[in-house]
Amino acid sequence: MICSLPRPRRVILTHRAFAWTNLARWVVFGVVMFALSPAGRAEAVPTPPVMPLPAEWSYRAGRLAFTPAFTVAMTGHDDARLQASIDGLLQRWNERTGLVLRRGPATAAALLIECGAPGPEIPQLGEDESYTLEVDASRAVLRAPTSTGGLRGLATLQQLLQSDADGWQLPAIQIRDHPRFAWRGLLVDVSRHWMPIEVIKRELDGMALVKLNVLHLHLTDNQGFRVESKRYPRLQEFGSDGHYYTQDQIRAIVVYAAARGIRVVPEFDIPGHTTSWLVGYPELAAAPGPYAIERHWGVFDPVMDPTNKALYRLLDGFLGEMTGLFPDPYLHIGGDEVNGVQWNNNARIQQFIREHGLKDNAGLQAYFSRRVLAIVAKHGRKMVGWDEILTPGLPTDAVIHSWRGPESLARAAQQGYAGILSNGYYIDLIHPAAEHYRVDPLPADTPLTSAEQRRVLGGEGTMWAEWVTPETVDSRIWPRMAAIAERLWSPQPVAAVDDMYRRLAVVSRRLDEAGMRHEAYLDPMLHRLAGDDATPAEILALRAVVDVIEPVKGYHRGDFQPETTQASPLTGLADCARPDSPVALDFIRRIDQFLFTPGEHDPAAAAALARQLTAWHTAAQDLVQNLAPRSPRVREIAPLLLGLADTCGVGEEALQAVADRRPCSDEWRREKLATLTQAGQPRAAVEFMIVPPLRRLVCAAAAGAQRAALTPEAWRQMIEQVAAVPSDKGT
Repeated sequence: MICSLPRPRRVILTHRAFAWTNLARWVVFGVVMFALSPAGRAEAVPTPPVMPLPAEWSYRAGRLAFTPAFTVAMTGHDDARLQASIDGLLQRWNERTGLVLRRGPATAAALLIECGAPGPEIPQLGEDESYTLEVDASRAVLRAPTSTGGLRGLATLQQLLQSDADGWQLPAIQIRDHPRFAWRGLLVDVSRHWMPIEVIKRELDGMALVKLNVLHLHLTDNQGFRVESKRYPRLQEFGSDGHYYTQDQIRAIVVYAAARGIRVVPEFDIPGHTTSWLVGYPELAAAPGPYAIERHWGVFDPVMDPTNKALYRLLDGFLGEMTGLFPDPYLHIGGDEVNGVQWNNNARIQQFIREHGLKDNAGLQAYFSRRVLAIVAKHGRKMVGWDEILTPGLPTDAVIHSWRGPESLARAAQQGYAGILSNGYYIDLIHPAAEHYRVDPLPADTPLTSAEQRRVLGGEGTMWAEWVTPETVDSRIWPRMAAIAERLWSPQPVAAVDDMYRRLAVVSRRLDEAGMRHEAYLDPMLHRLAGDDATPAEILALRAVVDVIEPVKGYHRGDFQPETTQASPLTGLADCARPDSPVALDFIRRIDQFLFTPGEHDPAAAAALARQLTAWHTAAQDLVQNLAPRSPRVREIAPLLLGLADTCGVGEEALQAVADRRPCSDEWRREKLATLTQAGQPRAAVEFMIVPPLRRLVCAAAAGAQRAALTPEAWRQMIEQVAAVPSDKGT
């Protein structure tokens, strides 16, 4: 028989109920993740609530209580970086505790910081970043061989402060910590969408908290040239729309980063991705101009002419000028995605290839890379480039930056090249933190020898900027970038995804305290989206919807918004939505716990899930019925809201069937899965994160009679198989 169920009662949530859901979402998520993780089980000792997790740590008995008498002191080496970091630590702690914590004499200090020697004035690859921390009931002592290690230890302390019924405290703990990889970076693309200097400084503050130590600035691309050249001013005058960093601003960024133990590596992408160069200097191109700044995204034909001697004179002058601004020993020249169209169509260039025995366009690019490497070396720098620069004959002092993957990185190491991994760390693609966390520059099964492994310097998360603005960029970087930071700092065995998410919920709040806007950006955007006539309850209903969706992943957003250009305002629902929605993740885990925990289904869990589904259902319906008629932008997303209402309706029905043990037929299952397939189709460049768990719920409702005859593992496998791929099941 077809499952016959009464329609769930429609519950209208009050303003207060919505507000509670909003305020509690991170707290609930953290508690649920802790309960589900190995750290949450009674027999396990929970990991410290910090990211990255230290290399070695062990709890002791007791705690160091915070009182108004708590003071901080330094001994040994002292410098401005440490003083500023201590001031920042005290400010954050004072804001959190409501106390006024001060400096005091070393003999009586509750927190003593001992630093052996200064770190380099300009941060260097491979410098000593180690520290130890010992906390007992009477005192905390942070020791570091260098001031850089002191900065890393202070970042741990900033996260370690906790509270309970007895007040604020540091847990008694012993930590010995050092990084696994020396290169731990974040690439910020400021070319496709301009990022003002205050955004860059904000990201540097977030990076310091999670011990990242390289800011990679992607400064030039087809859509903009973002740095001032006094020798070749037409570069920024013609190629930037007036949005570029002055040389004084670049110096300020470098100083700000150095104060946090962070290197700044510039990237000037050549010979492709160079339209913004060629607007001011079309004579350097492989095809006649004129050129205009690109406003769309993609790989374009304009490319430099490697046969032009004037090109190398300009690059020599320009790169020499830039080394005076960027003191880091490494300089990134891009080198990626040259499609060869202009080279193929230029008879003179093809003749040059033949005369010089270069064979083809790849040989021509290798020729170009070698000449640029010589220029970079002349100015005392080491050249970094993407995978494409790795061609026969490239000197091994070049560094390979791999977007192609660990295998490509390993091949480069086997050939003698140092390398950096970014494949798997493309945070602009909106993949969950768990996926990034599982990617390792040196996986456990690496084929590399010990010597070859030492050539793998680390990795970088990449924030490409096609689909972000200064308003939304933090929500795409944080908090997920903390998971990548942990993968690059912590020992390889630190890999428990559930525990990572538990700590990620905590570090997200610490990032918010440090000034990141991954949470603060949302309310203004929702108010703008809803319109001036929206009530507070409608704003909260819209936020409840945003909590259950995520932007489409990978490179698919352009499929939904193909007319988007650099000038398009990115203020729609997809820009409000965030990757790794904690509310959606919480719901997914609670559904799976309800379905797959051995024994009888928990009635309390079923009731809680039903309340959540009803809340989303109600929010979607109310927005369609009440706000959409008054709000043009909400009216545009009404089909998506109706899809959410249908999705939740199926979930409510299936949940009640499972809870009541009512038999449901295969026909009912196919009908409900078809509804989920239709309702869950991405719209407005977003997708519903609750559709996969609801598919499992529907299949469990239809197969409930088989549950008792199967082992828990067999039951899970059967449900996941039936629910997984609609096309295979004829839904």
